[in-house]
Amino acid sequence: MLHAVGSGASVVVCSTCRLSTESREDTKGRRGGALLAEAIAAVRASDPVYEGVAVQEMPCLFACQRHCTVHVRGPGKIGYVLGDFTPGEAAARAILDYAVRHAQSEEGVVRYADWPQGVKGHFIVRTPPEGFVCS
Repeated sequence: MLHAVGSGASVVVCSTCRLSTESREDTKGRRGGALLAEAIAAVRASDPVYEGVAVQEMPCLFACQRHCTVHVRGPGKIGYVLGDFTPGEAAARAILDYAVRHAQSEEGVVRYADWPQGVKGHFIVRTPPEGFVCS
């Protein structure tokens, strides 16, 4: 069930997430998570500023009360699960902009003033890195 990936900064996208609260899929039968993963990968490929952040997909992050969820993480850093995005370029860019700032931070804490507008209100949970708890 586990699949090894690189240990650096990453955005893990739930590939099976609903499209929205009302719909599982778009009119072509594609899940919101798959569309969001596609948008994030496209934005990442379009700008070298995002090279240091891997985009990984995983079926189900178990945040099923929400839709279009991602996990922003990095080694030794606090991780964050965000959700309720509308899949597309704007959400993808906001997520990657936040992930870059997260990667540049010492412990995974990004000042609120530095959060991209597109991630504000989307945080679901923070996760401490292995061997730590937050104070």
